[in-house]
Amino acid sequence: MDALRKHRSSGVAVFSQAEAFERNAGLISLEEQQILASSLVVIAGCGGVGGLHAHTCARLGIGRFRIADTDTFSIANMNRQIGATVQSVGKNKAEVTADMIRSINPECRVEVVDRNICADNVGAFVRDADLVFDGVDFFALSARRQLFAAAWQAGIPALTAAPLGFSATLHVFATGGMSFDDYFDLTDDQEPFEQLMRFIVGLAPGGLHLPYMDLSSVDTQTGRGPSSILGCQLAASLAGGETLKILLRRRPPMFAPEYLQFDCYRQLLRKRRLRRGNRNWLQQVKRKLLSRKLRVLGFDRGYAS
Repeated sequence: MDALRKHRSSGVAVFSQAEAFERNAGLISLEEQQILASSLVVIAGCGGVGGLHAHTCARLGIGRFRIADTDTFSIANMNRQIGATVQSVGKNKAEVTADMIRSINPECRVEVVDRNICADNVGAFVRDADLVFDGVDFFALSARRQLFAAAWQAGIPALTAAPLGFSATLHVFATGGMSFDDYFDLTDDQEPFEQLMRFIVGLAPGGLHLPYMDLSSVDTQTGRGPSSILGCQLAASLAGGETLKILLRRRPPMFAPEYLQFDCYRQLLRKRRLRRGNRNWLQQVKRKLLSRKLRVLGFDRGYAS
């Protein structure tokens, strides 16, 4: 209260790191809070899940960020992206996200990378990170593979939390588990649509979201599909819990081939270990059935990752 009175009397908010995160006490110790303050997280993409990853990490007290996104906010982002407001339309997503982080914690160090992440610079992008977050557009599978390959090569844990309908999934890729390409059974010689099918069935082997999702609304050519703030917030929360385990070394993370999907609409949770990843015989059957169905709908025409 004393600090609040000072703020009101002077008209200027005086930031205090200790005060800002004191309500984490009982969940996160003072020593752990200091670890978070010195940790560097890298976030590729600052849209639906990427922006919420940044928001969650900032409120946990993580103090160092490296973020990238060359896209700008539009009206179509309003339904799910935390950085999308009337005021931010037309502005760069990474810059808006950086401002949001600093507005939560002015002491954060935020590096904005103003170029597309590609094979030539992805190694530098993840360098020295403690954790890498995947916020890449759902259909941009080539860029996603490069991100996870660079993190794997550098020995840095990387996670993907996918918002699917009113659900979210969670996968963590690091030494001690399967790599991204190994889990999803991806190779360079596969055609883009085949890679996409493998990615989809590997993300949610249980498909908890499928009973209520209308797949005819998916447009692979424009990269549009059903989306909701519910799934995005769930994804950020699942990733946030795993972030604490990884950065604070409290308990072993959930490394792939383990996966998790929680659907808040159906109130269903599935946590399994998918032996052999997508090489599992049942996964191969699912992939073939999904591929056949989507090809009939014409989803394979014009898709390129």
